[in-house]
Amino acid sequence: MATQAQKVSGGPVEQSIRSKLTALLAPTALDIQNDSWKHRHHAPMREIGGGDGETHFAVQVVSTEFEGKPTMARHRMIYAALAEEMQEGLHALSLTTRTPKEMEKLAAQAEAEAPAA
Repeated sequence: MATQAQKVSGGPVEQSIRSKLTALLAPTALDIQNDSWKHRHHAPMREIGGGDGETHFAVQVVSTEFEGKPTMARHRMIYAALAEEMQEGLHALSLTTRTPKEMEKLAAQAEAEAPAA
């Protein structure tokens, strides 16, 4: 997963998402993937001429701000922060929200399940 310093490209919507989530969550990891091209053929996207190329994003964020919060509360935090973008044409977000402890646990599980060399 890329950190903010590793990936600072993208259009204005992606940059706005990155800026707002960084300010809100102080993430230890943030990866934003523009998946708009996968959805340009969908009826709502065709109606607006395929969109501006920044309508669908997959966002993976790791933050201590998620500690003690269920998934729905985490997602509500993000949707509230991006309300303006949603009103201006951001059509969909695929969200993966984890705490640093959850990431450590996943890494340990993956390591334990990895075949021995």
